Amino acid sequence: MASNDPQVLKLDDKIAEFLKEQSVVTIATSVNNHPYCASCYYAFVPGDNLLVFKSDTDTKHIENALQNAQVAGTVLPDKIVKAKPKGVQFNGTFMKAEGSNGKKAKEAYLKKYPVAGIFRGDIWVIELSKIKFTDNTLVFGKKILWER
Repeated sequence: MASNDPQVLKLDDKIAEFLKEQSVVTIATSVNNHPYCASCYYAFVPGDNLLVFKSDTDTKHIENALQNAQVAGTVLPDKIVKAKPKGVQFNGTFMKAEGSNGKKAKEAYLKKYPVAGIFRGDIWVIELSKIKFTDNTLVFGKKILWER
């Protein structure tokens, strides 16, 4: 996984806080120009800027991501306020949670969703590379951009 250089990895605090607070990520994959989306519960690993989720290898989104590791997606608030849109759009690199970052990812996921430990599936991560955070609770049309 990527370097831990703080200049490269430091997210705006508003983005990091938003990602820590939410629960569901929608992941978009594509193989041979056939797009596919899936929604999964996730945990966020700040500092490493990883979205962590659990899923079976035989699901369409995992099969696709194993063929094309470049993914995109969105995170919306768990509680949507229609008058004040807020959310994240992202691009990232999909990979299996392995090594020291994999251990940290698995711990973060199981801390947020302890019951997930009893269900089958592997832990996967998306290393975020680009984020657009829209927060109309700050100012209408306010967007914060970040890139690895």
